[in-house]
Amino acid sequence: MKLIDNMNAEEVNSLVLAYLGDCIYENYVRHYLVAKGIANVNDLQKEAIKYVSATAQSNAIHKMIDSNFLNDEEIAIFTRVRNNKGHGHPKSCDIVTYKNATGLEGLIGYLDLCSNSERINEIMKYIVGD
Repeated sequence: MKLIDNMNAEEVNSLVLAYLGDCIYENYVRHYLVAKGIANVNDLQKEAIKYVSATAQSNAIHKMIDSNFLNDEEIAIFTRVRNNKGHGHPKSCDIVTYKNATGLEGLIGYLDLCSNSERINEIMKYIVGD
């Protein structure tokens, strides 16, 4: 799909997709939690971790794959980003969990660059349980 002029979303660096997707993912979760009526910042942070941690994201992507929620193109994007040779991982999780989380973020970033906000919303609603 077209992104900007002659640039295709398929050609964007995997880690750039994840960088963008991370922002979109976290922003969605923050809006979701505020809309739930959580007014205390500490409580918001505690609840957000249930969705934005690498472990939570890894679990979410596996649940979507196992339930056939994602289409073949989305799985291919996830796999491309997940398999990117990135720079290490945080000490809070293992490399496989981190790469799965990065793959999910990359998928969200890719969908954003393709202007597919409807599908992003479907995926995020699936993740938060709406």
